Amino acid sequence: MERQTKILAVAGKGGVGKTSLSAAFVRLLSQAYPDKRILAIDADPAVGLATTLGVEVRETLDDIRKSIVASVEDGAPRQAIELLGEARFRILDTMVEEQGFAFLAIGRPESAGCYCTVNTYLKEVITLLAGDFDYVVIDGEAGVEQINRRVMEKVTHLVLVTDPSRRGVQVAATIRRVAEELVMYQRCGVVVNRLEDPETAGYVDLGEMELLACIPSDREQAGNDIRGKSVFDLPPKAAILRGAEECLEKLGILPAGAEKGKEV
Repeated sequence: MERQTKILAVAGKGGVGKTSLSAAFVRLLSQAYPDKRILAIDADPAVGLATTLGVEVRETLDDIRKSIVASVEDGAPRQAIELLGEARFRILDTMVEEQGFAFLAIGRPESAGCYCTVNTYLKEVITLLAGDFDYVVIDGEAGVEQINRRVMEKVTHLVLVTDPSRRGVQVAATIRRVAEELVMYQRCGVVVNRLEDPETAGYVDLGEMELLACIPSDREQAGNDIRGKSVFDLPPKAAILRGAEECLEKLGILPAGAEKGKEV
């Protein structure tokens, strides 16, 4: 039977908790579906998903790209799609295999300037590897750039994250508007994170965007981050995990209620 890969891309303004939510998705999926193949991709140059998942990164996608380009005898870099045929085995070697999931980091460019080359490479890698996994969770770059460059054009689920601020909601709305033209997603919705008072959730105007979950501010999670612990160290009732679970249930990726562990 052909694998029906579900690809979840998490996007939004910087500082709204995208990485924490992405990590929570990975934890929940790996626990609910221990027999499935799950890939976490850190596509944010800030490289925070590795820490949140407790993963030690030895080599990144951009490290592979740079080394292959440098090895070309004539010194002329080839297009990303040409590099892929040569680099597939190295990409697989670079993925960190953890208990329940695999991990791949895009990396951070050494110099300032355009990030488009590695984003183009990432787009091809997502296409190349998606068929090898049942679930792919992508912690995207802050803002709309990766959507605008069609890096995420083949994701199945686009999860937009915002805080209660007007600016956060505006960025989420902009990403959704651009994604409607450039991304072939099946479902798209919004998670409102870091609510100081859950009762104020009704005042956050999301317009036509679907609300997937509201997550209150969580001192326990903040303390976890400060101590450098991973999402796997959080108790099951942590706010970020409850919110992530609600989100995945609404998307139909996790079954509702206590019956976890079955495919949906």
